Amino acid sequence: MQFLSDNAAPVHPAVWSAMLAADASDSPYDRDALSRELDGAFTSLFGQECSALWVATGTAANCLALAAMVPPHGGVVCHREAHIEADEGGAPGFYMHGAKLMLADGPSAKLTPDSISAVIDPIRDDVHQVQPHAVSITQASEYGCVYKPGELATISTLAREKGLRLHMDGARFANAVAHLGCPPAEACRGVDALTFGFVKNGGLGAEAVVFFEPGLVDVVRYRRKRAGHLQSKGRFLAAQILAMLEADLWLENGRAANAAASEIARAAGDRLLHPVEANEVFLTTSPQERAALREQGFSFYDWGDNAARLVTAWNTEADHVARLVNAIRAL
Repeated sequence: MQFLSDNAAPVHPAVWSAMLAADASDSPYDRDALSRELDGAFTSLFGQECSALWVATGTAANCLALAAMVPPHGGVVCHREAHIEADEGGAPGFYMHGAKLMLADGPSAKLTPDSISAVIDPIRDDVHQVQPHAVSITQASEYGCVYKPGELATISTLAREKGLRLHMDGARFANAVAHLGCPPAEACRGVDALTFGFVKNGGLGAEAVVFFEPGLVDVVRYRRKRAGHLQSKGRFLAAQILAMLEADLWLENGRAANAAASEIARAAGDRLLHPVEANEVFLTTSPQERAALREQGFSFYDWGDNAARLVTAWNTEADHVARLVNAIRAL
């Protein structure tokens, strides 16, 4: 019974069908008919002019976006638990040619204007110190918590006042929008570039980098090629993304994963370490309790010595959730 990661979930049947339909001759790279539809599809989704590029991985999507915003001598403010800091193997420094990640704090892996200011305000404006050029936030955060529109507005305002670009790692953007119940644009308002995640939500191997700031996309076209992410048969990546956008399948899948996590959260009670606002549940458990859960067939990650992380997905089975709920209550 799989609660290890939404990355372990299967590909949605609609995605397989779209890829099969795309298996016909067309122009290579991103000049095919499907790739050319992406700008219009995301412009329609967000209700504002934007441009979108496909890449194969979330790591590449995050780092290519940031590389367009930050020079090699600059810095990116992010939470110390951010994926770009903790789980991307140094890729940001590689793609940004040595630019620095400037680590900030905040509850449930979310930044605040105060925590950002605590990092950047002490920096002298001279060549002897790395100057910040961007802020990167994660929606939903690494602990499954969602930035509300008001919280985004305060961070966006601060970034503008300080002359900083704003990037959003939206690996679980679908889960965030499902929780907020707002138009997608409200969940990323004020962002210059959004990594729109599909792989965790039913895709096979395609993520979108959506640019709301004109000019950034042209830089990334060259950087994507140089980084080895311009696939010759890009229509298969575009097909996945368009299939997920069709009839808001991305949002339907996010809602399904969130609903399963909410059931588990209700059973966890006082064990919860963070509010459950997306599809991740962190709960206190002893090594013995985690062993007991695994003996019953549940897979999940340990989170330090005294906690477990449980992740639901678009296809998480109701019976598995019910059995996990009973197992948690019986601990």
